[in-house]
Amino acid sequence: MGGCFSVAGDVRGGMEAVGGGGGGRSRGDAAAQQGGPNDAVDYFFQTQGLRGLYTPVELSFSATKLRNTDAFSKTLKLDQQDFLGEACCNLSEIVTKFDHSLTLNLRSDCGHGLHGTMTVHAEESDFSRMAVEMTLHCLNLENKDVFSKSDPFLRISKLVETAGPIPICKTEVVTNNLNPVWRPITLTSQQYGSKDNPLLVECFDFESSGNHELIGAFQTTITQLENLYTSKSGANFYSHKGQRKMKGQLFVDKLQEKVQHTFLDYISSGFELNFMVAVDFTASNGDPRAPQSLHYIDPSGRPNSYQQVRIFLQFYDNDRRFPAWGFGAKTQGHISHCFNLNTATNDCEVVGVEGIMSAYTSSLYSVSLAGPTMFGPVINKAAEIASQSLQYLNNKYFVLLIITDGVLTDIQETKDTIVRASDLPLSILIVGVGNADFKQMEILDADNGKRLESSTGRIATRDIVQFVPMRDVQGGQISVVQSLLEELPGQFLHYMRARGIKPQQQAPPGHDASAPVYPQHQ
Repeated sequence: MGGCFSVAGDVRGGMEAVGGGGGGRSRGDAAAQQGGPNDAVDYFFQTQGLRGLYTPVELSFSATKLRNTDAFSKTLKLDQQDFLGEACCNLSEIVTKFDHSLTLNLRSDCGHGLHGTMTVHAEESDFSRMAVEMTLHCLNLENKDVFSKSDPFLRISKLVETAGPIPICKTEVVTNNLNPVWRPITLTSQQYGSKDNPLLVECFDFESSGNHELIGAFQTTITQLENLYTSKSGANFYSHKGQRKMKGQLFVDKLQEKVQHTFLDYISSGFELNFMVAVDFTASNGDPRAPQSLHYIDPSGRPNSYQQVRIFLQFYDNDRRFPAWGFGAKTQGHISHCFNLNTATNDCEVVGVEGIMSAYTSSLYSVSLAGPTMFGPVINKAAEIASQSLQYLNNKYFVLLIITDGVLTDIQETKDTIVRASDLPLSILIVGVGNADFKQMEILDADNGKRLESSTGRIATRDIVQFVPMRDVQGGQISVVQSLLEELPGQFLHYMRARGIKPQQQAPPGHDASAPVYPQHQ
């Protein structure tokens, strides 16, 4: 799971930067005046190590042509309120509109049409767009190694009185250097809160075991870092509790504020998330006719482990047609590691969540579970679709959901395909069902700060995988959907920003924000 940077395990051998531009959610007193996140919600997600699960959105409402239920006036008497109608929608239907507004026809509680419409407008605060970019270096750090020089990296945490330090950023490791200069890092206002919120800056000597040794630490704020930059002075390092001064100083070479486009800026301007799904049909799931099978279809209607993974991205996909595949089954006399789930028409696309569930159930009766478990072919297929889209438009981003129960037999091939796909507009979400050993999935996830490396030595351009074992979230306060979505906005933004792709400045062709989404009932 993303976003956790403990001293002993924040990289576990990884030497890449983590955070420093992600979607951390935190705030201070000043944030409250600027529309920052809710304290209680923020504290809950931060203490769970889930930094990127939400962004604050303010909703405003207006209505027109309401029924007049007052005989002599339109004055509202709070003790004599009349029901004028109701309307329902998903928040995603509002934020995906170009102007963040959606007009709904009012209905009675029985579903009959009534007079009047209600318009809902969503607004993301400017607070969520502000960020600070910094370039940092150190001089004369203490050497912690005997036969070489230290391999330093910085970790920046927000200090929260009730929760302690909450890591929000880690630089890359600079090897064998006591005067390191790190690549620029970016902290969003949602990560650091107000400029006067306390931050903890720690410098560690990297150890491949994950037991990194502290070189020094000091407490600061964004305001104080700005002062270091303007004065060209350095900050001294101290021991963890500040009892003694340590060797070395930190300097700020560059510090500038900037406005960054948010995930919702892209989605509302016509960028699409195109959803794809791949289901594991290997024999390790168990005979679908047996109640203990992960694929068992319960006559009572109780969903099995695969059916419990609710499809959640359909509202961000305009046509709601999803490529759906199976892998690891014997179909038409041979084992296939990428076959169309819709075996009735042999069309890879199905319509809506209902289409996915129907095709999945039908496939259980038309294929034989086999094996082994291989991800390479389905990831290649998804990458092919994402690659082809670049020939036409750059406003599509693809998301492949893989639901699996087993251990991979093509781990290196899978790494190779993921590394190749890291240059494409593609993210891969993996849900592990059952009680298998999912250590391989955690390697693919690369949340340890070390990007995947292919068999040829190529390093992934970015992390595009998020893995969630369902057993770890079932019955908990965080759902599998929330856990899966934790890193997706950051992966999307990383791709767009790295390529200089900005939100569209005008509504997409054929877009009509004023038209009600539901027709009037006659």
